[in-house]
Amino acid sequence: MGILTLEARIALARFKPKIVAITGSVGKTSAKDAIAAVLAIKFSTRKSEKSFNSEIGAPLTILGLPNGWNNPMAWLVIMVSGALGLFRKKYPNWLVLEIGADRPGDIKKLADWLKPDVVVITRFAKVPVHVEFFASPRQVIEEKMNLVRALKEDGVLILNGDDDDILEAKDEVRRRTILYGFSSTTLVRALNEKIIYDAETPVGMTFEINVSIYPIQNSEKTSLSVKITNVLGRQTIYAALAALAVAHSQNIDLSKAAKMMENLTMPPGRMKILKGIKNSLIIDDSYNSSPVALEKALLTLKNLEKIGRKIAVLGDMLELGKYSADEHIKAGALAGDFVDLLVTVGKHAEGFAMGAETAGLAPEKIIRFENSHEAGKYLDSTITANDIILIKGSQGIRMERAVEEIMAEPENKEKLLVRQDEEWQKR
Repeated sequence: MGILTLEARIALARFKPKIVAITGSVGKTSAKDAIAAVLAIKFSTRKSEKSFNSEIGAPLTILGLPNGWNNPMAWLVIMVSGALGLFRKKYPNWLVLEIGADRPGDIKKLADWLKPDVVVITRFAKVPVHVEFFASPRQVIEEKMNLVRALKEDGVLILNGDDDDILEAKDEVRRRTILYGFSSTTLVRALNEKIIYDAETPVGMTFEINVSIYPIQNSEKTSLSVKITNVLGRQTIYAALAALAVAHSQNIDLSKAAKMMENLTMPPGRMKILKGIKNSLIIDDSYNSSPVALEKALLTLKNLEKIGRKIAVLGDMLELGKYSADEHIKAGALAGDFVDLLVTVGKHAEGFAMGAETAGLAPEKIIRFENSHEAGKYLDSTITANDIILIKGSQGIRMERAVEEIMAEPENKEKLLVRQDEEWQKR
């Protein structure tokens, strides 16, 4: 795939777009979509499609080309199209790239030639996904720090100010830095977060940002209300804050950026609110799972005002290596402390059951399955009106199949669920 990288480098040299590069252990895709939306208020913008965050994904986004998957002929067409595209006249002002690291060296390879104008770090994790391929969690952080070191001299570093590990990035380079988060030390700060309810059903969130130190254009307001619908969880608020920080860095009117958040559709499988059968409610977080992301999802479920039962449907967290057993037990204990029913999927998920029993959840309230399809069939037979069902698991467990079994609008699954394209359906 060296040809694609070469074509991408030529495209950057020829068209000279500005680049936002986003990395972190969780929250990258939601932040990417939010950032692209606010930049589009003022600039022509292109973003990574879906989760194109690999060594291949970045060149494809730069070239504006699709993934060829396992089709050699498709890749040949893509490489020819990439070369022809270098002669086009129009090109976006901004590229918004999601950058991930599955293996050591992934980001270093990109950072050797990708020089971002803005780097956003969403959140690090004590035990990140893919950690089994690294010597330690610290090595994962070090790999992602390569992106910070690649930031242009006049670039902007945008960091989650609530994460102590991320704050170390401030000392890596001397660049203009903007912190976002909930703590008083952040510039773009969220205040007064609330869940929005409609007839006792959660439908979204609202929060305010303190804007007194960077006033809204043509306004004397010192705070700005932001509303996000059809999604739950602090991770979504963090994505919005990252976008507002980017907007501030590029002199985009914050009132327009906040309004854009109301119309933003977050990607499927990331704490999305879906209608379930029998008048139930699904929190679909089936895209992927890791210890920190699962903890936040469970806390969101815990803090919802209770109408019916709270049900957690949890699939394996994969690629955790030696940390796997302890992290599954820990998450299970958190769930067992408050859920009315726990459904586990996969062999590692036995740790969820062990932790839940330790926390006091009765054994008959813990149901085990080998795959997500079986779990979905069980849920179809057991859920009742007003139940709230959180569904989450790693990509390889395919928890969206459980969501499909109990969603009220399965005819819209291509639009509402993750991994619905043809290549994923073959797996």
